[in-house]
Amino acid sequence: MRLILSLFLLLFLNNCSFNKNSQYWTKDSINKKEEKKKISKILKKSKDITSMTLEEYKIYIEHYKKKSNYPDISK
Repeated sequence: MRLILSLFLLLFLNNCSFNKNSQYWTKDSINKKEEKKKISKILKKSKDITSMTLEEYKIYIEHYKKKSNYPDISK
């Protein structure tokens, strides 16, 4: 019984990831999910830009800049 328990524990601990870049151990993954939700709501509103608030418009423009193919000339 002890042998089985120790093997199970050993296998369980070997499969855990303590990598800081892991999606399960960081708060960044939670923030990214929230940001994606915000962006999806804003993109639904993007058909009528006049209905957006100033903050929503800023997020919309930032998202648009990230996905554009133009080089960054501010560097």
